[in-house]
Amino acid sequence: MAATLGIASGGQAQTNNDMNKQAIEIVSKMTLAEKIGQMAQVSIDAVCKGEDTPPTSTLQLDMDKLRDVIVNYHVGSLLNSPNTRARTAEWWTNVISQIQDVALNETRTKIPVIYGLDQIHGATYTAGSTMFPQEIALAATWNPAHAKKMGEITAYETRASNVPWNFSPVLDLGIDPRFPRQYEGFGEDPYIGSVFGYQLIKGYEGDDNNVAHPNKLAACMKHFIGYSAPISGKDRTPAYIPQSALMEYHVPAFKAAIDAGVHTVMINSGIINGEPVHASYDLLTKLLRNDLGFDGMIVTDWEDINKLYSRDRMAPNIKEAIKVSINAGVDMSMIPYDYKEFCTLLTELVNEGQVPMSRIDDAARRVVLLKLQLDLFDTPNTYRKDYPQFGSKEFQQASYDAAADAITLLKNDNNILPLQKGAKILVSGPNAVSKRSLNGGWTFSWQGEKIDEFASEYSNLLDAITHTYGKENVSYVPGVSYTAATEYATEHKDRFDEAIAAAKNADYIILCLGENSYCEKPGDLDDLYLNDLQTELAKEFLKTGKKVILVLSEGRPRVISKISSQVDAIVQTYLPGIFGADALADVLVGKVNPSGKLPYTYPAFPNSLVPYYHKHSEEQKRSEGVYNYEGDFNPEYHFGFGLSYTTFDISNLKINKTSFANNPKEEIIVSVDVKNTGNVEGKEVIQLYSSDLFASLVPDVKRLRRFEKVSLKAGESKTVTFKLTLDDLAFYNLKSERVIEAGDFELQVGSSSNDIKEKTVITVL
Repeated sequence: MAATLGIASGGQAQTNNDMNKQAIEIVSKMTLAEKIGQMAQVSIDAVCKGEDTPPTSTLQLDMDKLRDVIVNYHVGSLLNSPNTRARTAEWWTNVISQIQDVALNETRTKIPVIYGLDQIHGATYTAGSTMFPQEIALAATWNPAHAKKMGEITAYETRASNVPWNFSPVLDLGIDPRFPRQYEGFGEDPYIGSVFGYQLIKGYEGDDNNVAHPNKLAACMKHFIGYSAPISGKDRTPAYIPQSALMEYHVPAFKAAIDAGVHTVMINSGIINGEPVHASYDLLTKLLRNDLGFDGMIVTDWEDINKLYSRDRMAPNIKEAIKVSINAGVDMSMIPYDYKEFCTLLTELVNEGQVPMSRIDDAARRVVLLKLQLDLFDTPNTYRKDYPQFGSKEFQQASYDAAADAITLLKNDNNILPLQKGAKILVSGPNAVSKRSLNGGWTFSWQGEKIDEFASEYSNLLDAITHTYGKENVSYVPGVSYTAATEYATEHKDRFDEAIAAAKNADYIILCLGENSYCEKPGDLDDLYLNDLQTELAKEFLKTGKKVILVLSEGRPRVISKISSQVDAIVQTYLPGIFGADALADVLVGKVNPSGKLPYTYPAFPNSLVPYYHKHSEEQKRSEGVYNYEGDFNPEYHFGFGLSYTTFDISNLKINKTSFANNPKEEIIVSVDVKNTGNVEGKEVIQLYSSDLFASLVPDVKRLRRFEKVSLKAGESKTVTFKLTLDDLAFYNLKSERVIEAGDFELQVGSSSNDIKEKTVITVL
């Protein structure tokens, strides 16, 4: 390592303990202003000039502004892509090299900058990168290997862009289908979120978490914690979550990420129980640091310290907001523009004794340590030329494989699918020609609206269907289209009557509906029903009497109960990425046997938004007497559900024993036999659930404990074995204590949460 405040080169042979000592020594030689600068993060827009008008963009760094940020204010981190538009890997390499040159050659400390991006389902902000299905679609594969592979490829292509830090994975519990960021996470189940999050982090950081490796990067789990469960269903609005529920459902994925060695965490922009999470010492220090053992660096989300004042009114001014957040445990503020204000006010707070110097030293140490762990002192830059696999066919195949494994067949009346070649097909609906609707937000831009600038060579649904079935057999009339506006809800009639008339010449209608792309707050909605115009188009097609195959591409499960019973088939693609259209066409024609399973409960009505692990009172049987009532759990499709072009049998459940001492380490071993009883090769997901039959805190109806996806040829059988411990059956009581109570538990094995094939009861003594 180049000489930095008198610290000699150490190299990556150092242990984390050695690097921590080195970070402490570096920080000890820094001025207060230099320490505070390391805690500051600024958007690149603040240091750019020129016009961003592709393809003749004159955008470049404004070196005077850059020097003010890095030399005068000692800022330690930059983020984002100018105008939230993707850039080439070569552009990134050049620009970040210029930034590092200033940091390393024009500052006293010679501490490199750490650059961060939101590379959410592939290298979002890198042109030519490999875009994968969104996390919700990865979860639908029920195969965590896809998450690890996406992490590996995203890390590689992000490092090819000279960026060592990725604001991913999203580990928010997808418990509310109204939430506009549901697609960014792994669905409603805490266990799936834990397993997939763990593997994604290992993909990003490596099995050994050696983030200095030029093909790996520092991951950032987000958004700690409870972000995705606001009462309104709208982004960045208040949530009310009891502590026991927070621990039981929201914490597990973050705990798994910590166990995976994740280096950084980003904080929930919202409010829990009346307290902004960015101001919560209890959540950031007591829970995250002390109880969960997270020892990495904590960064805010966009402008969220200031929002304690400007939005939440819990601080009377910006200065007080900074004090509260830094004292709560924040290490780095994503400012993102007014760095002078942040640095000046935090300096005043320290000099006034309102923020202790020990807190500043600790935060600066964590930032410097991360830079040491990334080997940025020795290797401040990585170069596109050293990454020959960038955008390779191998990487693209991995994205296709994930999409093909995710697509979920929800309905297939009279085995209408697979659809043989030769028939006349009418393709209609706004999503037929929309690449935005296949990829969602964080696709070459924040809202995903710029995708056509970067993905012209990839297929939309119409392209892929036409390629598969032949131009002579496929016609297209949109019926309903989106405008070119950034906003997502822009449906309008487009040759509507012509589309309905065209049905008379078709044998089948492939109706492509769902959502346009959106991200974060702009994706808020007021009605979970599928858009009215899309629904009207479907109803008019149904009146024609032709066979209708509904293809959905959507970030959240829009309610389709007004049409679902009448269409002949329903295929859910989620947000399957840039090869999702190709995968969908292969599913329709039977080249791929669908094997995806829902990672959430698909609601039938906007007022019935209950996850599969609800309480027994959600589905009460009718009582006898004066007050007769019943509870109705009535989803459109149950969690874990998905059809295949073949059939499977699950039988012969075996268990190692049925009585267990009350010891969390007691091992439970369950096995079942699985047979493909159909005529074609296929994959089935074997799902193990548990039900605590009686508990002192009202138990959930059931909880997913293990799963395994198996591939079987026609007629083939396999034995699937699950191992778990009694600790997997524990729960958090009202004192937030994790307990296993004596009593009976039912273990259930099936192909969905509602399709249980085998059961057994065990007793905990």
